[in-house]
Amino acid sequence: MTKSSVFIETYQNYLDQIGKIDLDSRAEKLGGRIEKDEMVLSFFGRPYRISSRGITDPSGKEPSMGISVVLCKYLLLCPDIPSLDKEWFSYRDFKDTAPLVHSFVNHTEQPIVRNFSNRLENLAAACAKLGGRDPGLDLNYQLIMKLYPLPKVPVLLLFDDVDEEFPAQCKVLFERRAEHYLDPECLAIVGRLLNDFLKN
Repeated sequence: MTKSSVFIETYQNYLDQIGKIDLDSRAEKLGGRIEKDEMVLSFFGRPYRISSRGITDPSGKEPSMGISVVLCKYLLLCPDIPSLDKEWFSYRDFKDTAPLVHSFVNHTEQPIVRNFSNRLENLAAACAKLGGRDPGLDLNYQLIMKLYPLPKVPVLLLFDDVDEEFPAQCKVLFERRAEHYLDPECLAIVGRLLNDFLKN
């Protein structure tokens, strides 16, 4: 079975599950809204429409595999009682992420370092284009940006630029409650997409 056929089967399975749940009851819990029979959810500031028929981006096209999987899982994993735990955690601190930690560093944090070393102003501008804002936290980093991939799953991007003594470094953190809304694989996809969107 090819990778594309595996995704098609998995995606259809997700859509079938979405067809069996009450979207209205989940909209407020997930920070979405209902329009006709679709839930509209913001992903990195762009509205996506989700129903049992499929997912469409603002242009009416089907989004990438990664975006589709994350949006489906966010909708399906919606906790009955929303978590309020907003303590910041690194990806490696979440349960069951050990097999993916190396990949997260290599596909999220290190590429951001490579793309934006000596380009701190460009990184700040790229974050702002994605809706990122300085949260005013007292942390010892040159750039601190809070972004919202999903309404209930913000990320914190911490960046120190290269200097005479140290190379640039980047950390991407999630709120502890993120594990109630996405599984480890989807959190890793969010990190990879963050890097892609910043680069582009």
